[in-house]
Amino acid sequence: MSRCTLAQLRDIVPLRPLTRQEALSVAERQALKLLEISGTTGGPVHERIIAELPRVHVERMSPWPVSGATHWVNGRWIIVLNGAEPLVRQRFSLAHELKHIVDHPFVDTLYRGIPEADRHDFIERTCDYFAGCLLMPRPWLKRAWTGGTQHLPTLAQQFHVSLAAITTRLNQTGIIAPQPRCSRPPRDWAIRAIRQAGDNALYHRELSPLASA
Repeated sequence: MSRCTLAQLRDIVPLRPLTRQEALSVAERQALKLLEISGTTGGPVHERIIAELPRVHVERMSPWPVSGATHWVNGRWIIVLNGAEPLVRQRFSLAHELKHIVDHPFVDTLYRGIPEADRHDFIERTCDYFAGCLLMPRPWLKRAWTGGTQHLPTLAQQFHVSLAAITTRLNQTGIIAPQPRCSRPPRDWAIRAIRQAGDNALYHRELSPLASA
C-alpha cells in the first residue's frame, strides 16, 4: 500500500528555510503531485481529491466570518468553508487550506528565511499560489489556450474558477503579460476589455484578486 497522500506531498519539501521562489516552486510541484496521485488528468478538478483524503473532513457553514479555516480536532483536520460564498471561491479556499495542512509540521522552518513582518502575508500568497496550481495546472492551461480557448469567461468556466483567478493564473504562467501599472492604456482599452471578458466583471474589485468570484 502506498504512503498516505499528505506524506507524499510533504516529502517534496526540503526541510530548511526556503527562498520565496523555492516556496512557490515547491507549491506547484505539490499541486501536480496531488493531481498525479488522484489520477486527475483534466479539469475542472473535483473537490473530492481533498475531501476524501484520510483524516481530512470538509464542512460548510453559513454565516461564517472568513472564506476558510482549518483546525486539528480529535485526530483529524477540519476544513470549514463559508457556504454563503460562490462555489468558485469555496473551491479555491478549500485548495488554499489544504496547503496550510501540508505545511503545518514544518511551517516554522520552511518560512523562517522570510522577514517576520512579511511572513504571514507570504505564507497566504503561497497557499493561494498552490490553489491556483491545483485548480489551473500550468500544462492544462497552456493546452487550453493554445487549443483556441482564449475567451476568459469561457476559460474560467472550463476550470470552474473565477474570472479574477483565471486572469491571475494566466499572468503567473506567462501565457499573457500583465499590464504594467504605470503604463498609459490605449484609448479604446475599456471597449477591448469588455469585448474580451464578455461582461463588466473585469471592473469589479475583489477582496482577494486570485480567489474571488
